[in-house]
Amino acid sequence: MRFTPQFLDELKARLPVSEVVGKRVKLIRSGREFKGLSPFGKEKTPSFFVNDQKEAWFDFSSQKNGSIFDFVMLTEGVTFPEAVERLAQMAGVALPKVSPEEQQRSARAKSLYDVMDLAAKFFETTLAGRLGAKARGYLADRGLTAATQVQFRIGYSPSERFALKEHLGSHGVPVGDMIEAGLLIAGDDIPVPFDRFRDRVMFPITDIRGRVIAFGGRAMEKDVAAKYLNSPETPLFHKGHTLYNIAMARETMHNAGKPMQPAQSKDAAKAGAQLVAVEGYVDVIAMVTAGFPASVAPLGTALTEEQLGLLWKMADEPVLCFDGDGAGVRAAYRAMDLALPRLKPGKSLKFALLPTGQDPDDLLRSSGRDAVAEVINAAKPLGQMLWSRETEGHAFDTPERRAALEARVNEVTGQIADESVRKYYRQDFNDRLRQFLNPGFAGRGQFPPRGGQGQGAPQSNWRDRQGVTGTGPAGRFGAKRPEVGSRNTPYVVVSQQMAASPVHRGYRTSVPTREALILQAALNYPWLLHDHLEALASLEFRHQGAGQLKAALIDIAAHSSDHAAGLEPETLRAELRNRQLGEVLERIEASITSHSVWGSRPDAAPQDVLITWQQLVALQHQHYSLTKELEAVTHALGEDPSETNYLRLRDVKDRLSQMDGTEALIEGFGASSGRGARSL
Repeated sequence: MRFTPQFLDELKARLPVSEVVGKRVKLIRSGREFKGLSPFGKEKTPSFFVNDQKEAWFDFSSQKNGSIFDFVMLTEGVTFPEAVERLAQMAGVALPKVSPEEQQRSARAKSLYDVMDLAAKFFETTLAGRLGAKARGYLADRGLTAATQVQFRIGYSPSERFALKEHLGSHGVPVGDMIEAGLLIAGDDIPVPFDRFRDRVMFPITDIRGRVIAFGGRAMEKDVAAKYLNSPETPLFHKGHTLYNIAMARETMHNAGKPMQPAQSKDAAKAGAQLVAVEGYVDVIAMVTAGFPASVAPLGTALTEEQLGLLWKMADEPVLCFDGDGAGVRAAYRAMDLALPRLKPGKSLKFALLPTGQDPDDLLRSSGRDAVAEVINAAKPLGQMLWSRETEGHAFDTPERRAALEARVNEVTGQIADESVRKYYRQDFNDRLRQFLNPGFAGRGQFPPRGGQGQGAPQSNWRDRQGVTGTGPAGRFGAKRPEVGSRNTPYVVVSQQMAASPVHRGYRTSVPTREALILQAALNYPWLLHDHLEALASLEFRHQGAGQLKAALIDIAAHSSDHAAGLEPETLRAELRNRQLGEVLERIEASITSHSVWGSRPDAAPQDVLITWQQLVALQHQHYSLTKELEAVTHALGEDPSETNYLRLRDVKDRLSQMDGTEALIEGFGASSGRGARSL
């Protein structure tokens, strides 16, 4: 609804600012003004002032100010039209009459809201009933408890073509309304409209006020055309204009600015104050359940301009959390390109990349909340992500390449529309560029040493940068060559600071899937310990807990070599618990979030078990070998930043990247267990 300036002025005239503010803030008169404690923070000395003559309020502690409309929006977390409606009610003033067309649209929208809520209740009831047993099993496997299902109003759509249609019809809903709400599929070539969502777990999508406007459905069967299906565009729903869980996130971010409640822990307050955008419904639900209530997700599309605007309305620097694989990095880069022209003073983004192959739900189930918190807390600012995109994995050992980098930096910063933000980005990037191409330069930013820094500088200049002029036993210049990773190293792929950073600690807290699968196979089939103990002993594990469990299995098998083949899985697990490894055992098993690797699961045929085991062991050896080769090539590139060494580095990285998809082929092994076979 649009309000005329005359109507808004009338509300201001009827409602002094002190009266509106006084309902939330205890005000004391101070000359011509009123003062009180800020409602936006915790303070002991009043810094909040109200001036009725100026029709304004000022909060010097948070630098916020505005009119009565701004105050209601900020303190109650509502939109401008909602604020006007509440103030009109307070003043006893009727809202302006709207045109017949607007009245009709409003009534129509209200009717569709009722239809969507009725559909949501039907899906919820079906999930709780006999028909929802399979869907409840799926949700239980994903770790979504009954309480969580109720909290997010998760439901189930039956497989029958007309189940929802008949239910809504029994409540007097016209078929036309069902079609307009996107609940039925209709068309000139469809004689009888039928249910759009069938045999799917249903996730209601709400607007910013918590009203159901659409649904996302996750298929129960594997052979359907679309694993996830969203409602189509409707008068209520435009998928690029809203975010999943936006109502809870807005309320959380609004309350985050208030003084902490006595029952609220500092950890909860800190988590709630961080707005995080992830990629899917289940990821959002997992994040909220783990204590990150201000989590949202786009609706099956890349982040849009409107969604970016919604994020910035809730937080100045929201965190975009993507999977750490190639697709996740590309999604992060697309979001960066979307944000650049729209940056404003104080408005930016941060980027958190998860361990490769894991989404937030996987990481939470395998490594717990702390692992996700470390990744979120280590999120990189937009400027750092931009710089990394333009420099990492490239060699700048010729003048032409350095000139190309400088041109690209100018091109990137030129996309920023806001003049002041663009100016500071150019200053920052110019300093980075000088520091990057000439590590001896100390510019405005005084940037500390970083991975890749100075990789374009000739190696022979390192002594000049040290200022070494004497001679000594260490060599002609009397100085020892710096270690790789030090300030004067020409090329370092990953710095020591980054290796010890929270994001890398977050990576280390997660159990690599392959290591967990190897241990799962040995636990489910102890005869592997008898027949292939040396193969297990020869493996190098990255994760500390996985290494502890491997060592314990080897010890158990070594001390019962004649009987290891006859051990029962539960007996083996009981022995591990007796050795105080129960928590490690649970963590290893919880890290396997996919059940596609058939040969490591219980009840597989022996031949499938053996083939799967051999493939996993071979892949583990190959990965360890490539990792060591990467370390050697990285060291060589630090010593000699030549094109040859750079190409060697890229080749090793490519082979490691190719391995990420290789494990997926293991799921084909299992012909003896009734599975289709594929070969590597």
